[in-house]
Amino acid sequence: MKLVIIFGPQAVGKMTVGQELAKRTDLKLFHNHMTIELVSPFFSYGSQTGKRLVGLFREEIFKEVAVSELEGLIFTYVWGLDIPADWEYIEGVCRIFESKGGSVYMVELEADVEVRLERNKSENRLLHKPTKQNVERSEQDLLRTMELHRLNSHPGEFDDRNYMKINNTDLTPETVAQMIVERFGL
Repeated sequence: MKLVIIFGPQAVGKMTVGQELAKRTDLKLFHNHMTIELVSPFFSYGSQTGKRLVGLFREEIFKEVAVSELEGLIFTYVWGLDIPADWEYIEGVCRIFESKGGSVYMVELEADVEVRLERNKSENRLLHKPTKQNVERSEQDLLRTMELHRLNSHPGEFDDRNYMKINNTDLTPETVAQMIVERFGL
């Protein structure tokens, strides 16, 4: 069982890289908006109820996948590296898989903000993330989150053989996915 966590700021390309990685492996893609979009017709993800439900759905999916016959999972996440609760969350997700003998691989993406603002409007993003279809609001959220939180790591913050950081400003999702496959032998 494998868990690949792709993290980085909004519109860096996590889902798109995850889609390409899923094509090259037997891993299933579980991008973070799958649960957000499920809950959002009923409760805003910003609400206490919305966050609780998203968390419950994710946790149950992680638990079931960890004991399943599936090859593994690709999970995408905007990780506030300055937020202790985000670290605890990721550690908890990793524990679910590791406690069942699974391996965890971390992929951090970073890209220039100008490129991210363009990607924020991409057809693929808007198709799979209806709550991002108000591009102006999504762009404001992207810029505000970048100001409020640290969304990329400091050098040496992750010193693990199962970690890689990729600046995908000028790379295609196909290239990045292939880099991940080769680095981790997926």
